[in-house]
Amino acid sequence: MGMRLSCIVCSVMLIVLGICGGIYALTGFDMLLALCFENLTAARAVLGAGGVCALFLAFALSRLRPYRGLK
Repeated sequence: MGMRLSCIVCSVMLIVLGICGGIYALTGFDMLLALCFENLTAARAVLGAGGVCALFLAFALSRLRPYRGLK
């Protein structure tokens, strides 16, 4: 249960960061910075956590093989 929950949380965080990046790329509005109340340190911390989430998901997909039952 814990591993599944952490995978879901990491996936949601990466999706939100992707949406924020897409809005920034299309409009020039930095939504992540707005969500962090213009606190640059908090925005960088969220981006760092997003990097850790990406590494965790890469590890989970390579070692735990959740796609094993799909044939």
